[in-house]
This record gives sequence, structure tokens and C-alpha cells, in this order.
Amino acid sequence: MERRLTAILAVDIVGYSRLMGMDEAGTLAAVRQHRAEVLDPRITEHKGRIVKHTGDGMLVEFSSVVNAVACAAEIQRDMLRRNEDAQQDRRIELRIGINLGDVIVQDGDIFGEGVNLAARLEAIAEPGGIAVSASVRDHVGSRLGVSFEDRGEHSLKNIAHSVRVYTVSLSAPTTSSVVALPVRDGRKRLLAVLPFVNMSDDLEQEYFSDGITEDLITDLSQISGLNVVARNTVFTYKGKSVKVKHIAQELGADFVLQGSVRKAAQRVRITGQLIDARNGTHLWAGRFDRDLTDIFTIQDEITHAIVDQLKIKLQPEEKKAIESEPTANIEAYTYYLRGRQFSHAWTRSYLLLARRMFLKAVQLDPDYARAYAGIADCDSALRDWSPREFPLENIMAMSAKALELDPNLAEAYASHGLALHQSGLNEEATAAFARAMALQPNLYEANFHYGRFLFMHGRFEEAVYYFERAAAIRTDDYLSPVHLISAFRSLGRTMELEHWARIGIERAERALDLNPENSGPAHRGAIALAHLGEAGRAREWATRALTIDPDDICAQYNVACAYAVLGDRDAALDLLERLLPLSSAYQVLWFSNDSDLDSLRDLPRFQKMFERFNVGHTPEEQRVSSEDEALC
Repeated sequence: MERRLTAILAVDIVGYSRLMGMDEAGTLAAVRQHRAEVLDPRITEHKGRIVKHTGDGMLVEFSSVVNAVACAAEIQRDMLRRNEDAQQDRRIELRIGINLGDVIVQDGDIFGEGVNLAARLEAIAEPGGIAVSASVRDHVGSRLGVSFEDRGEHSLKNIAHSVRVYTVSLSAPTTSSVVALPVRDGRKRLLAVLPFVNMSDDLEQEYFSDGITEDLITDLSQISGLNVVARNTVFTYKGKSVKVKHIAQELGADFVLQGSVRKAAQRVRITGQLIDARNGTHLWAGRFDRDLTDIFTIQDEITHAIVDQLKIKLQPEEKKAIESEPTANIEAYTYYLRGRQFSHAWTRSYLLLARRMFLKAVQLDPDYARAYAGIADCDSALRDWSPREFPLENIMAMSAKALELDPNLAEAYASHGLALHQSGLNEEATAAFARAMALQPNLYEANFHYGRFLFMHGRFEEAVYYFERAAAIRTDDYLSPVHLISAFRSLGRTMELEHWARIGIERAERALDLNPENSGPAHRGAIALAHLGEAGRAREWATRALTIDPDDICAQYNVACAYAVLGDRDAALDLLERLLPLSSAYQVLWFSNDSDLDSLRDLPRFQKMFERFNVGHTPEEQRVSSEDEALC
């Protein structure tokens, strides 16, 4: 029996029975013409294989998911143009569903849940639209001139698990400009907020212009009548000289906001302009020369200018959310932005520096909720290195304080969920993570930590979804790819394992170049190298990690995993024997589900080590009794 990973495209004609009832001969002729002039040529052009025709549709497979989405997008654009002059009730409109999944191949046909899911996605797609699974959306990213709209979780017929569904929003290029599709069937406009350019003489002020951009994205994302391109996507254009029309085409954006920030002493100058991607015209432009204390007022004015130009009606709660100031102290805000910048480096020294920035922000404004959440995030991360110094009780208190000050702060719910999980309060943790992602779906911490939660409970398929989201949100994240390696190994999916191992190595190398004193990228990269069979480099990176941090529990554990994958079982067991006495029930729960250790599990020496630990504790017994666990 042959199995393979493939992109499956299912296409269906909307209202086929109705059309046949009206004009059977005319409908058949029109369908044949569309297939000959649109579908078949596009499928051939993108190297697809028509598996079979289904009367009013067809099933097609592609070796490349990018080719599958590109093909679907071009088909729907072509069909839109061909239907422009047709009577509304005579139009041949298509629904398309795309899934990336494992299939069984037999006699040229394909079977399995991967095919079934593509068919279910096609059934819920809108006429003229494309519905895709989360795996398709994550693999394509921003590589095509389309954007993806999250339509939430769906329970689909004969699919055992719920499915996250995305729809594809299209923009069609012409010879002179990028023409966005007209707003139809309530489709929300897509806005891209490009990173505001730092025009200050001091390059160190980069954190400030980045912070302004991120806050504008956050504010605009709260408007129900507008879709906003995620921060991780638009920041790929930072520092690049790319034309706005080209960016809009790549992102499928209807409108683009760009601007600049110049900060000097206690004054700030911010410029902004809103551009219609359809024709390149400027809908609005503004320049603000103000005191630094007016920064939040400027952000509000820019947001309201966009809302007014796009004729979007704000709901009362949206207006209140946009106009609420996170802090009245601008100095606290600048310390918070600097702390957020430092925390992204994910090294112990920078996390400690970030924590000092957040603490200073709290000192300046004791009611600054985001700063308390920042402290909780840093403390959670710093437990990797110094768990005794950063106890869970303090993290719980900091996140609880943030929630008390701002009950709608997603970062606080994510931090609180992590602390609850480490304390063994799993139901409460799940609720906290869910609330964080409901408030801010693209929050890295919520997706990453919930992925870990699911992994530790053996829910690998679900964990994959959240780890992939985390890896997409932060392109410097090398932790999620390494966790994805273990999850896909547990699921027996080698192709995805190797894909994420390569991504993990690439990101770990970049992190090591920026911070060679950090052992984290070295010991996590060693695991990825081991899975790709690069034994020499894997051992070299493992040695480097233990040289940097010989007493680091996290480094010891991950190096042990790398050794286990390589078959160096005695070396792996030596490290595990050193760290297990220092581990908590929380950590052992991770060990028990980590497939990297599978080569050791049948060894008497390994089994003896774990005899003292009873992973099957009740939730109350799983409360962390040791101060020595870490987030490896």
C-alpha cells in the first residue's frame, strides 16, 4: 500500500442541479468550455494531476501546496472575469477546498481522511471562494498574492476532530495596477500596516517605531469591520525598499498604511498615509508634531482617520477599546517598549534586562497592566535558568495583578495559563489559554504555551496546530520547530519532521550568531541535527551547549534527547541520571511523552530511573512540589 503526503484540491460547481434543470445542454456546454479554457490549463500549468471527475466537480492532487493554492486562486480569478457579463442566475461559479494531508494511493486514485477533509472544506466554501485547512495556510504563509481569513473551528461531517478553517482572500493584478476584488457578500477589507520607519538620529530608537507599529496593528485588529495583516507578516518587509503596490499584491491587501517616527528628547513627529491598493491613490495623509506625552492621542487619531476613510462603523465597545490608554505615563510606556524588544532575544542576560525595564515601568505607573504581564512572561522564561529565583507564586501574582488591572489583556491570560499549567491546574489553564487566544489569536505566548500543554498530555495532533501557529507568528522562534519535530515523530510523519528540523536549524543558527553566549539555540539545534542524521554537527552543538551551561537542566535534557536520537544511549542515560533527581512531576510528564527518548525506554537502566516517579498523579498531586522545574 502506497502512502504519501500531498495537497488535495476539491472543486465543485455551485447549484449544478439547478443549472441543469434550467438548461441542460447549455450548462454542459458551458462547463466543458470552462474546463477546457480555465481549469485544465491552470492545473497543468501548476503541475497538478486530475485524479478524477465527479460529474459537477473534480479531485486534483499537487506535490506542492503552494502550487495548489496558486492554481485555485487563478481559477477563481479567471471565473470571476468570465462571469462579469453573464446573467446572475446563469453563472458557473465554483467552490474549492484544499487540504494538505496523508493519502492512500491505489490504482491511480487517492483515499483517506486527507481527501475527505478537502471535500468537506469545498462544501463549506463560499461561491467563488476557497476554503483551506490550517496546514495549508501555514505552509503557504505570505508567498502568494493572497491573504487568509480565520473562520474558526468547524466540526465537519465524518471528520473525527474539529478543524480550523481559513478562507482565501484574492486580489487580481492587471497591467497597470493591483485591483482588489470588490467588497462582496460582506467581505471585510484587508489592511496592511507596514513597519513605521525610524527617522531618529539614534538607531537605538528602533524599538519605539516598532512599538508604535505594533500598537496600531493591535488597535486596528479590534475593529470587527476590518481585517489586519498580522505583525509577523508585515515585519518581513522591514528595512526593505519595496513598492507599496507590490507589497499589497503579495499580501492581497486592499489598503496599506505606512509612516515614519522621529523621536527627539520629549518631542515626537509621526507621519502616516493610507493608500488604496487598487489604484495607488492616497486616501489620507497626516503629520503630527507633538509632545511625547501625546503619543496615545496620535495613535487614536490615526486609527479614527482610517476608520473614517474606509467608512467603517465602530461598535461602542470597539470605540472604547481603541481610545483606552494603556498608561498615563509616557516614560513607563517607553520602558515597556524597550523591555519588549529585549525579551525577544530569549537569552538570560536580555531577559533579565527586559525584566528590569518592566519593573521600572511598574515603578513609574503601578497600574500598568501590560508591564505586569511582561514581568510574568520574563519570569516564566527565566525559570529555564533559575527556577528557585523565579517561583510560580510570584508569576501567578504578577499575571493576576495584570488581569485585575485589565480583565481583557491577552498577555496576562497567557501568563496565567502557563503558571496554572505548571501548578497542575489543567482545566483552569485551558480556560486561560482559550481566553487569551479569543482576545488575541496571534499572541505568540498563548499559542506556544498551549501547544506545550497539549503535547504534555499526548494530544500531538492538536499540539502541532498551535506550535505551527507560534512558529509563524515569530519567525525568530526556534523552540516551536524543535517541539514540532517531536510531535511529528510521535505521529509517524517523517516528511513534516524533516521540514521542521531544517527550519529549526536555520533559526537556531541565526540565534547563535546574534547571541553566541546562549546555550538554548545550541542544545535545541542539536536535536534537529540529530533527527536529520547530521551526527557530527549534532554532537558538536551538544558539546557547545554543555560548555556554555554545564549545570543547566534544560541543556542537559535536550542534549540527552539528541544523544538518544543518535543512538548514544549511555551518554544520554548519564545526563538523565544527573537531572532526574532535580525534576518535578511537571517535567516527568513531559519526559513520558517525548518520543526523542523512545530508544531508551526498553533499557533496564532507564526503567529503573523512572521507578520512583508516578506520572499518573491526580491533578492535585501534580502540583509542582519542587522549585527545580524548567521549560525545556
